[in-house]
Amino acid sequence: MYKELAVALGLGTLVALVFLKKRKGVLKAHDGWWGVGACPQGPEDDSIRPFKVETTSEEIEDLHRRLDQTRSFPSLEDSQFNYGFNSKYLEKLVSYWRNDFNWRKQVDKLNKYPHFKTKIEGIDIHYVHVKPKSLAEGTRAVPLMMVHGWPGSFYEFYGIIPLLMEPSSPDDITFEIICPSIPGYGFSEAPHKKGFDGVCAAHIFNKLMKRLGFNQYYVQGGDWGSLITTNMAQLEPNAVKGLHINFAPPGKAGLLMMLSILFGRRFPKLFGFTEHDVKRLFPTMEKLVVDAIRETGYMHIQSTKPDTAGRGLNDSPVGLAAYILEKFSTWTDPEFKNLEDGGLERKFSLDDLLTNVMIYWTSRSIISSMRFYKENFSKGLNQPHAKLPVYVPSGVASFPNELMHSPKSWVTQKYHKLKTYTPMARGGHFAAMEEPQLLAEDTSVSTRDKHDSK
Repeated sequence: MYKELAVALGLGTLVALVFLKKRKGVLKAHDGWWGVGACPQGPEDDSIRPFKVETTSEEIEDLHRRLDQTRSFPSLEDSQFNYGFNSKYLEKLVSYWRNDFNWRKQVDKLNKYPHFKTKIEGIDIHYVHVKPKSLAEGTRAVPLMMVHGWPGSFYEFYGIIPLLMEPSSPDDITFEIICPSIPGYGFSEAPHKKGFDGVCAAHIFNKLMKRLGFNQYYVQGGDWGSLITTNMAQLEPNAVKGLHINFAPPGKAGLLMMLSILFGRRFPKLFGFTEHDVKRLFPTMEKLVVDAIRETGYMHIQSTKPDTAGRGLNDSPVGLAAYILEKFSTWTDPEFKNLEDGGLERKFSLDDLLTNVMIYWTSRSIISSMRFYKENFSKGLNQPHAKLPVYVPSGVASFPNELMHSPKSWVTQKYHKLKTYTPMARGGHFAAMEEPQLLAEDTSVSTRDKHDSK
């Protein structure tokens, strides 16, 4: 029986390899105009302007007034975070936000690194650009762009920046860090036209790196950042020297993937599955369905009617905080939903969590950030970039509590030059903010491997 099965699988694998083999291609993107009205004649203003995060007494007073006027509603008894954000803990959070959280102090923290804005394709692009203070003689910092996702922001990387710029080991690479805000997020201007998806963001970010004087550079991302940086590598494979991601959802299903789904539980070694792979890929059918329904409701809302759902969040800071921070609970560890406080303070500080919320609140960007789902999903799953492999040297950090799990054998179907695939010891979706040391170490190792192989 095993011999016949092995032969069948061998033939199936051969068919899959023939079926999946494609001509090497490069993703194409065209310049767009995302500003107000028609694209003006003449060259684009390519100036780079310093930017500072600021606040006013009026802004803080307005926030406090809205916090004071929030209407509470009790959670069900013994419900913890299973129905969403627990109201009892939300009251504690709001009290801290209103009475103890110091937004001015956090603004100073945001401004500890240099911020800039530059206009690309009609919209202002915000980014943080941090250079090492000192370098060993004869060495140069390696340019690295790090891209966030939803509901995160550029602030996710504040804990990892010093680790990458000032490595503890002389063998580690010293990085020069660029952290942009995705258009429509934080302090980057929202597109004024329909159709702005991940490929459009990638095209703009490649332009940004070239405007900063980098002909070759590395990129890193999680969540939407993983899609955008992957698209950057597909668009500019000669400019992007290496790609590192900590979110690698399964790509287009091929025959080999289908065979591994059908037979992987019984014959895991044939498909290179580890014990963790089996645990994540083959739960009970009931758990698979329930988890998908429970954790993807936001995606259906944001990919269909973001403006309707977002309007209430744009008006209510408490609603905004509950909507965003519930993700920082369940996406960090699915078991946190069984805790009264959602486990939020086990991995994060309230100051850091509320600073991320305040970036959305003060920039009024929640609606435009939610639109990014509609723009990407409304075009379907059969887009050109979904079909194209990535030929840039790549690395994947696989965190055990990530929302979706992709075994190494699946990842290689998309990323043809996978140099590193690291099963991480702990951590979930917001890796840069939750486990900055682990992510910094893997990014450095992965980049060094790709850097040395050139």
